Amino acid sequence: MMALVHSQDYEKHETGIHPENKERLRVIINTLEKEGILNHIPTNKHILKSRNKIDVFRPETASLKDILKVHSESYVKYLKSFCDSGGGYLDPDTVVSKDSYKIAKLAAGGAITASKLVLNGYNSAYSLARPPGHHATRENAMGFCLFNNIAIAIEHLKKYNKIKKFIIFDFDVHYGNGTAEMYLNDPNVLYISIHQDPSTLFPGSGFIEEIGVDEGEGCNMNIPMPPGSSNQDYMYILERILEPVFNDFDAEFQFLEVGFDAHKDDPLSRINLDDEFYPWITSKIMNITNQLVLILEGGYNLSVLSRCNMKMINVLRNELTYEEEIHKIGNEIKVSNETKKIFHNIQDIFSSFYDF
Repeated sequence: MMALVHSQDYEKHETGIHPENKERLRVIINTLEKEGILNHIPTNKHILKSRNKIDVFRPETASLKDILKVHSESYVKYLKSFCDSGGGYLDPDTVVSKDSYKIAKLAAGGAITASKLVLNGYNSAYSLARPPGHHATRENAMGFCLFNNIAIAIEHLKKYNKIKKFIIFDFDVHYGNGTAEMYLNDPNVLYISIHQDPSTLFPGSGFIEEIGVDEGEGCNMNIPMPPGSSNQDYMYILERILEPVFNDFDAEFQFLEVGFDAHKDDPLSRINLDDEFYPWITSKIMNITNQLVLILEGGYNLSVLSRCNMKMINVLRNELTYEEEIHKIGNEIKVSNETKKIFHNIQDIFSSFYDF
């Protein structure tokens, strides 16, 4: 069973001519509507699970108390004041409008709502929201992100649902530095990120050697991929890492930070994934865990967002597997020596933490 969390109000975060704009969500929702697979739930009080459709719920708004678990009071006040004054550019990359503070609270609430739906019995729930969140730090907006949506959801689950142990797997092309920094010394949150080599791309961090600090050592796993990496390169590493690490860490709750900007047609990166990577990785994760919350992060080619979300969502709603495709690709696998070296470096560094 799959649920989707979305609101048209996300369009009120006006960014104008900017890579992160309201058309990103609009093309995804329009594609799903054309397929006739959405079942809009008029109230969140009663969960009506649909066998052949995706139940769509409105996000709740994250409380100020939830947000202050993750962000400093001074930053939250500054962001609200900046938006109230009409908005503009917070930094060279990140733009806000007068409603952006309110809508950022709604995006954070979308991650909380999706988490509750999984706790209430859905196999997967996808928070299709904006602004994104994984670059936002405790003190700053960054990289199009205002609030760290996934961290706010995690802290909510810790407090109200007594969940202690989490895994986050992030395949956005950019390292989620904000999320990683918040949990660098936390032994109960494992953050795994596969991303373009940060020496070639924003935010300039996310190297293999950044493994966490103090009690959190081993809980920050970075897989930096060289520009030009293909499906085969990603599959080679992820086939060898994900399942054993997920099993060894044995989390109570799993998140997937979804990014479509590692696609070969995305304008902001130089990784060469194609459409088939997204159903493959979704199937791979769902074969490891039967409960999953997905949070939308990047992806800036509208056609890619439309096609690849459809492929990913079809796997989630039908609980399809790509075993035959995996087998076929495995027989044809051709990976670079650089990719193999990256895997062996990760294996060496994390050998005392995980068995893979």
